Amino acid sequence: MKIIDFHTHIFPDMLAERAMETLKKNAKGEYVPVHDFTLKGLIGAMDGFGIDVSVVMPVATKPSHSQKNLEWGQAIASDRVVPFAGLFPDENWRQNVDEAVRLGYKGIKLHPEYQNFVVDDPKMLPLYDYALNKGLILLFHAGYDPIGKEPFKSRPKMFKHILKELRGGTVIAAHLGGQQQWQEVEDELVGEDIFFDTSMGTEYYGRERFMSILSAHGDDKILFGTDSPWSDAGKEIVNLNSWGIPEDSLEKIFCLNAERLLK
Repeated sequence: MKIIDFHTHIFPDMLAERAMETLKKNAKGEYVPVHDFTLKGLIGAMDGFGIDVSVVMPVATKPSHSQKNLEWGQAIASDRVVPFAGLFPDENWRQNVDEAVRLGYKGIKLHPEYQNFVVDDPKMLPLYDYALNKGLILLFHAGYDPIGKEPFKSRPKMFKHILKELRGGTVIAAHLGGQQQWQEVEDELVGEDIFFDTSMGTEYYGRERFMSILSAHGDDKILFGTDSPWSDAGKEIVNLNSWGIPEDSLEKIFCLNAERLLK
């Protein structure tokens, strides 16, 4: 079965080692990377785990990163690597979205904790609507992150709020709708018009929780993702394959839903 990992992270070679050390520090020992954050490291991990395609999610932590990420993404794109645009939500967001569209990007990665915005802040809605209207996918970090503090800036109920305000388009909440907030996902977000990815990951929410969310949300709106290199894709794949998920649902999760979104 073809496998598309919809949520991965790498950096340019010259930055990868420094970025890895910073991110490991930010993770406070909770997460240990399984490769070195380089393109070569990602491809090697994909080969080892049997992953056909990875979608790379750059995170812009300051305004100057937007254009650099757009240029770098163009350089690494291939039949096995699909980069999203890592854009910073500053006053130049409209220009940067237009440039991402011009260059053929499929979507944008946003990280409320690293980029210091609250998901359902009304000031963010014009950016979301504009990007979605241009045909771009929006993938958000969702829920807990070691660098953040309660109440966190991307809770499931916040996604439910913005979905009521948006005029359509594809929104993805990573980490099965909200890392370590899965009861709130079940209470507030399942059944809504939003995709979840499975990243970071099966060892945290476990089979019972996953199957409950899958049953309530539907297999058409769940995407396989790992948050590579922060989780072991091999273990994630083994877990999903061993949980008794019907074969047709597994195929949707592992590849068909992603192919539909990426066209």
